Amino acid sequence: MTFVAILVFLVIIYALCGMKVVNQYERGIVLTLGKYSGVKQPGLRIVWPGIQKMARVDVRSTPIDVPKQEVITKDNVTVNIDAVVYFRVINPERAVLETTNYVAATSQFAQAALRDVSGNVNLDDLLSKRDEISNQIKSIVDKQTDPWGIDVEMVKLQNIELPHDMKRAMAREAEAERERRANIISADGEKQASQTLAEAAQILANSAGAVNLRTLNTLERISTEPSQKTVVLFPTDLLDALNRR
Repeated sequence: MTFVAILVFLVIIYALCGMKVVNQYERGIVLTLGKYSGVKQPGLRIVWPGIQKMARVDVRSTPIDVPKQEVITKDNVTVNIDAVVYFRVINPERAVLETTNYVAATSQFAQAALRDVSGNVNLDDLLSKRDEISNQIKSIVDKQTDPWGIDVEMVKLQNIELPHDMKRAMAREAEAERERRANIISADGEKQASQTLAEAAQILANSAGAVNLRTLNTLERISTEPSQKTVVLFPTDLLDALNRR
């Protein structure tokens, strides 16, 4: 009886050691005696210790940082660029069986694609067409990682560091552009003001007595300030009008 009890106890311990919990966001890839034997779905699962081995694969969307890369653009400007890649495992068994480390391999492909794509565009395009360049990198990495059951969902360029002399040159260019726009706006304002004055002068010239009324109106406003001394040169026609009164 003692031997049987010990045997039962050992079997229970063996079974307990083989109990594995697969989370909802995971899939378990089972190898039996080194051979692929299936995928364990989420829940409590039994894996026979010593005979079977289970590798967990996270099937959630996973971000990985692409380290900063030094890139020479098409117009020979050296920049440092980093990015982030979002991918998801859609075929867990291929992700485990086709590559030793699918996360590191995806990151390496993303680094190479980042250097290749960024090196084939000018600096202006690199700064103004980030989304287009990101989509090109995504397409390349997605195609290369497809045999591993990886779906690249998104690639985003983050920081683009320029040389200090290039930053100063761009700052001067931006300042010159702002001054140009300010001059254009000022010139447009003066043009509109001159057109308005010309129209007003034409109206006054075509209306008999309009200038005289305008002058009297101006004198009335000036007279409300008793502390001011004002010298007024009256037009001849205004004096004639006053004398006739």
